[in-house]
Amino acid sequence: MQKQPARRTPPRHARPSRRGRNAAFAVTGALAIGGAGLFGVQAATTAQAATPTVTQDKLTPATMVAGQATKASLTVHSSACFTAKTVGVGVRDAAGHVLDFPGSATNAQICPSGLSVTTGSRTLPAGTYTQFGFWQDLGGTWHNLPSRQLAVAAAAATPAPAPAPAPTSAPTPAPTATGTTPATAAPVAGKKLTWSDEFNSLALGSRWTADKSSSYHYGDHNPNDNKLDWLNKNNVSVSGGAATFTAKPGTHTLENGKQSWDTGLLTTEYSTEGFKVKTGDYVETRVKLPAGTGAWPALWTWNGTSGNHGEIDTFEYHADNANLLELTNHINPDHKYVTDAKSIAHDQWVTVGTQYGATSVDWYINGVKVFSDGKGVGADWSAYLILNLSLSAGQYHPAPQGTAPITFAADYVRVYR
Repeated sequence: MQKQPARRTPPRHARPSRRGRNAAFAVTGALAIGGAGLFGVQAATTAQAATPTVTQDKLTPATMVAGQATKASLTVHSSACFTAKTVGVGVRDAAGHVLDFPGSATNAQICPSGLSVTTGSRTLPAGTYTQFGFWQDLGGTWHNLPSRQLAVAAAAATPAPAPAPAPTSAPTPAPTATGTTPATAAPVAGKKLTWSDEFNSLALGSRWTADKSSSYHYGDHNPNDNKLDWLNKNNVSVSGGAATFTAKPGTHTLENGKQSWDTGLLTTEYSTEGFKVKTGDYVETRVKLPAGTGAWPALWTWNGTSGNHGEIDTFEYHADNANLLELTNHINPDHKYVTDAKSIAHDQWVTVGTQYGATSVDWYINGVKVFSDGKGVGADWSAYLILNLSLSAGQYHPAPQGTAPITFAADYVRVYR
């Protein structure tokens, strides 16, 4: 989740550099004057060949409907075959916020014969946006292709359904804001419950730390990771068997000049127990996903003493992608975006779990396996748990709008070993 300084969210692009071709001509001229004209021509040819011309042939969708998850597709061809580090579809709103379609292609070969890429799904509010294809060269430079307008229409009003007949048996009650789910067996065979917090009380100090994390550059805040967070233990509370994380505008000014938001975080790091998950464990949480713009909750791991920080994201959620969860292995990099309008939605409870296998990390949503990365964490991995509500600063996802508090709730955190 937090990555300082690297980010688990797919990188976004800047304007392409325009000095490569001019620099090549300058080198050619200088070498020719110095008596090495042939070598200069060869250098210019090599420099130009290293950046093939990429043409955008097709870009969809041209229109969307607000609230409806939609995929994008991009077809391009190039003047010569080469490998692009990333190929995807970008979106900007009127304020310039990055709202790109998830699931860009990586290490993709673009040739004169063409390349087609289909992204993951995302939703957008009604409005007018700028849409374009983009690619990143192996040197890390981003190249934006021609842009166009993307119109997102307001969703049609849903007619009221006809009254249903009275049920013959009592229906299953809908999830409430309180946590009441009893501990059950893990979906992974052979595992037993070894550590849990049902949030009947808040065990700060002994079980959790709420005001600092080594994953935050300044301990209690981390603007380097595009976060407005300022950690405050008073922004985590427990009631009715659930923990509630509340974010609201703070009084601090961050190092980048932005106004902070006080928010809640729980980590096993620095606690008396100092509990760590390790290779083979299965962790699970049941959470109520927030609707507030800028909300960025997550369950993830961190070990500040390890070279790769030991980070596995059981889930990350951004409220502007209402039906999508991000699942990421940062140790042996791999990720998946899971879209499911029935299981993943604003103000809805969902259960998410992860088994930290040595050779594959597996993710579960509502007890069903949805992704196995085939990469794993290695045999000797261990890390602290972090459950928190971050606030996006606007670079990758919209920042909070207004000053209304944003909340995120968790029913439990359970570890099976």
